[in-house]
Amino acid sequence: MAWWACWAAWAAALAIRDLRRGRLDDALTLPGLGLALAGAAGCGALPGALAGAAAWAGPLLAAALAAPGRLGGGDVKLGAALGALLGGGAGSAVDAAAAAWLAGALSGLLTAAAGLAIGRRSLPHGPGMLAAAGIALAARALPGAAG
Repeated sequence: MAWWACWAAWAAALAIRDLRRGRLDDALTLPGLGLALAGAAGCGALPGALAGAAAWAGPLLAAALAAPGRLGGGDVKLGAALGALLGGGAGSAVDAAAAAWLAGALSGLLTAAAGLAIGRRSLPHGPGMLAAAGIALAARALPGAAG
């Protein structure tokens, strides 16, 4: 239960910061990445965490480089942290990459749907990323869930 409280506090701080200021600071993203990697290493799941981090952050980095100003470095670092978090609990590096790709796609859909719902073309991407990761983590925690 304490893990979920920590997750919720971290996710809320990131989402509020991104919605208010349009940026995700290193002071919030990098500790999450470090803790996800350290936790995975402690459980013998570092390869999955690294695969998940690369699978989510890689496409974000490519998008940030291709269209400067649309996605920032904070989104890329958050993608790495969330991918590591999801990947660390996956059964293999391939499962980790797949989980991160699916959550990344879901985050894009959530952000687009929120934009349509409120009539805005542009929204911070962080809250959608956090919502998608939260959904994936909760689904994995269900009894009988794989991973």
